[in-house]
Amino acid sequence: MTDVYRKTGVTAVMMLASLAANPALAANGAVGAVYTMSNAAEGNTILVFDRDPVGKLAPAGEYDTGGLGTGAGLGNQGGVILDPSNRWLFVVNAGSNDVSVFAVTENGLTHVEQAASGGQNPISLTYSRNLLYVLNAGGAVGGSDSITGFVVETDGSLTPIGGSTRSLSDTNVGPAQVSFNQDGDVLVVTEKATNLIDTFVVDGNGVAGPVSTHVSAGTTPFGFAIGKRDQLIVSEAAGGAPDQSSLSSYDLAKDGSLSLISGVVPTTETAACWAVVSADGRFTYTTNAGSGSISGYGIDFDGSLALLNANGRTGNTGKGSGPLDMAFSNDGRFLYTLNGGNGTIGAFRVKNGGGLASLNSHTSVPASANGLAVR
Repeated sequence: MTDVYRKTGVTAVMMLASLAANPALAANGAVGAVYTMSNAAEGNTILVFDRDPVGKLAPAGEYDTGGLGTGAGLGNQGGVILDPSNRWLFVVNAGSNDVSVFAVTENGLTHVEQAASGGQNPISLTYSRNLLYVLNAGGAVGGSDSITGFVVETDGSLTPIGGSTRSLSDTNVGPAQVSFNQDGDVLVVTEKATNLIDTFVVDGNGVAGPVSTHVSAGTTPFGFAIGKRDQLIVSEAAGGAPDQSSLSSYDLAKDGSLSLISGVVPTTETAACWAVVSADGRFTYTTNAGSGSISGYGIDFDGSLALLNANGRTGNTGKGSGPLDMAFSNDGRFLYTLNGGNGTIGAFRVKNGGGLASLNSHTSVPASANGLAVR
């Protein structure tokens, strides 16, 4: 992504290493893959797309999770994730209250495990150091908004962690995402309905401690990303008010406390809901579901934010596209968006300085698709 990558040839080295590790990719010209889930109520599936060296996608299979989706939006980020080594793919089955695990192989995906999520309506996942935590958004009757932890065993199976289930600030809080910090010893959850950000300190046994709540700088905290030096960057949808969404950044401490760095920096767009940070920590992006756009920001060393484009439109996904989740390719050269409004995956090349160039590649997915992971 950066000039350093281009000058040292790191991108080429990473590409060659990927091909050497996966001969099947070399055979069909792919260097990676993109994953989303159908979230279909009659049976959830993982949709796989091969990624070629210039970022274009091609369908590469569909795999049953064994669980059920909901057929509707989950109001979430992180419903489909890869572990950092790209060995395991994890997916929520919100309609059947469980989680599926797949092994990523040279021939596609192999179903390994389907385990109860520890609650109702699982919507978001996070992984660190052999630990997987699930965010459960409760249910219509008696459901609790909570998190639950699992140990990911060497074969990919999930073992529940005793005492790890923790309630959020209340019930019906509209949770959106759970994620570990960089070291895997603090968890963060956003609550859309209460305008709160929750943190949980995780002990050496993987057990999350009691919830600590923090008032969000902006209204409707939604998706977030954690950059270098544990800078927490949160998108704020402002209740969907036209052109009122924003991003805020915080310093996330080891005790779970938050210190505001940049508060409510406008996107000038509508319904900023999903956020990612580039691997080098220099840039962050949010999709604006109501505007069909992506807003990019520069991140200073201290975590302060500044728009890359004065009009807030670093990338355009198209009128009515409703961009949702985002994910970077491993080498940081490409950014992908799941566009719920028109049922596509959009692709962008990341330019020097953080700009985005559309690849004009719109891969079709079901309207109910949810979550996005890329390798």
